[in-house]
Amino acid sequence: MSDSQGCTRDFPVAMLATPGGKHLATRVDEQLRALCHENGEVAPPTFLCDSCSYRFQNGEGKGVIRDSVRGKDLYIFCDPGNHGVEYTRYGQQVPMGPDEHFQDLKRLLGAAKNMPQRTSVIMPLLYESRQHKMHGRESLDCALALQELVRLGVDEIMTIDAHNSHVMNAIPMTGLENLHATYQLIKAFLSVTNGEVAIHPDTMLAVSPDLGGMERARYFAEHLRIDLAGFYKRRDLSRIVNGKNPVIEHMFLGPPVTDMTILVIDDLLASGGSLLEVCSELRERGAGPVYLSVTYALFSEGFEKYDEAYADGLFVKLFGTNGTYIPEELRQREWFEVVDVTRFIGKFIRTMNKDQSVSKLLDSTERINQLLGRTFPQPAETMTA
Repeated sequence: MSDSQGCTRDFPVAMLATPGGKHLATRVDEQLRALCHENGEVAPPTFLCDSCSYRFQNGEGKGVIRDSVRGKDLYIFCDPGNHGVEYTRYGQQVPMGPDEHFQDLKRLLGAAKNMPQRTSVIMPLLYESRQHKMHGRESLDCALALQELVRLGVDEIMTIDAHNSHVMNAIPMTGLENLHATYQLIKAFLSVTNGEVAIHPDTMLAVSPDLGGMERARYFAEHLRIDLAGFYKRRDLSRIVNGKNPVIEHMFLGPPVTDMTILVIDDLLASGGSLLEVCSELRERGAGPVYLSVTYALFSEGFEKYDEAYADGLFVKLFGTNGTYIPEELRQREWFEVVDVTRFIGKFIRTMNKDQSVSKLLDSTERINQLLGRTFPQPAETMTA
């Protein structure tokens, strides 16, 4: 934020969190204070402001902010995927769904009443992002939600690995910063494998479980300098099950995979059935060890079939970020590796607050090259100096 003379205004940072976003906000608060100390700056005991989202007995609610946010650079955390939060409705404990998390976000925005100097929403798992395009007469929920946030006074929205980044076209005059967790996921993969996996096109292959995720997998493949392959989901268009045409067959598009180490890349694991089918198809083709990398591991149908698949040797490890809620029972699974993105989010907040460019956060090419021990090419004007 700069004034007309181009001087940084340096408004103090304040953070709020919905009930579902409190765990994420607490971790980011720790990281943000650590970043301040690393840069020789004095940080407050916490950036988190006291707030609450009350529930009446019939399920209605209200948001209350107890600390002042007037004149602050405000960041509100919301995790629509947090199914670990419950409330009492008519005497029964009810788990919160994405719609209720989003309503709590709007309540805090209403309580803030446009008093902050700037209001940003931190929502790594973007609300309703799976419904990002229309087929016939159906709703376009994510676009409508983004427009609603803008009408409520939101200046900036931060998300990580949106299911389809084109949804930002719904709010072209407002910032929707779609960051990528590629660096964090690759770093975790290298840490876990500890040099035991040869990253070479002759021995390793990046695979997308469907055509829609090919661009994401391509980004991994190009950084790792390995080949890319993918699966095509052949669907039964004559019927709809759970809102979708069911998959008949996963057809493989790529080179032979015999004895190759496979890294399967996707943005989101819902029930996880498709990824396990991909693992089975890869085994039938003679593939070597299979690693799974997703930004969000939701496990909407539980973990048991992954326990069985791991015991059967279908995959070696599954990487998933903490950008959305991870229950403790999943954290304890031997086959699951938590990838921390909270420092990444802290860097985003710090960068935004200081009016610096977020380009290096949007494109992690330089950091990935450094991680892989490669020299990042300098700009032409620097090289000729």
